[in-house]
Amino acid sequence: MNNYHQYAGTFSIGGKIEINRLGYGGMQLTGQGVWGDAPDRENAIKVLRAAVGAGVNFIDTADSYGPHTNETLIADALSPYPKDLLIATKGGFDRNGPNQWRVNGHPEHIRQAIEGSLRRLKKEVIDLWQLHRIDPQFPVEETLGPVADAVKAGKIRYVGLSEVDVEQIERAEKTVPIVSVQNLYNLGNRRWEEVLDYTAGHGMAFIPWYPLASGPEKLKNKISGIAEKHQATTAQIALAWLLKRSPNILLIPGTSSLKHLEENLQAGNIQLSDEDFEVLS
Repeated sequence: MNNYHQYAGTFSIGGKIEINRLGYGGMQLTGQGVWGDAPDRENAIKVLRAAVGAGVNFIDTADSYGPHTNETLIADALSPYPKDLLIATKGGFDRNGPNQWRVNGHPEHIRQAIEGSLRRLKKEVIDLWQLHRIDPQFPVEETLGPVADAVKAGKIRYVGLSEVDVEQIERAEKTVPIVSVQNLYNLGNRRWEEVLDYTAGHGMAFIPWYPLASGPEKLKNKISGIAEKHQATTAQIALAWLLKRSPNILLIPGTSSLKHLEENLQAGNIQLSDEDFEVLS
């Protein structure tokens, strides 16, 4: 599985932590509706270890995955962590059942979320902590207050946001520096094009969630033609397109299957031509 990132290259988070652009997202290592622990925990541990063994050094999780089970699983599988492994987590949701997500930007909730993540991940410092959503009930300055405190206290190294527009990024930056943005973005859904270009221009990472979606039917025919040419799957082409779209894009495709993991990582060995890229764009 090694040498998967032939063309994927690397990106420096905060200009300091260099990571391979093809990472791994832990959300699928939970029960149905992102609720409860991984149904096959032994397999989940194997997948995490295989990802790191293949050179993945960026893993994305959140306190709300499970809730809490995903962070614990990652610590059980990988702690003590390899020196160059960056684990990014998130806070800002309450969970009260499968597929139920309630935004909670109350400063006290955020403070507890940070402490809980540190404990479950068995880490003294969270390299990248991301606000899962901005809560309209609270000024973002209040929500990010405990995050700024944690940065000052050395408990968080870098801060990111999720599902935000440019204005929200700029407002958040008045409270704490922002190094990454995680928004929905893929071949078929490019609503956040402006945010992607903004982050690229400001040295921030852009982490598309749901990166594997290949979009409407009319696009699928184009993708399958290009996939055939590269002897690749449509999912691999969707990932290769994202890698080519902008050098600040970090990919975190998730899976609970070792076979899929290998397939996703091989996307880093596909080099789309400018023509392929244009056809898909």
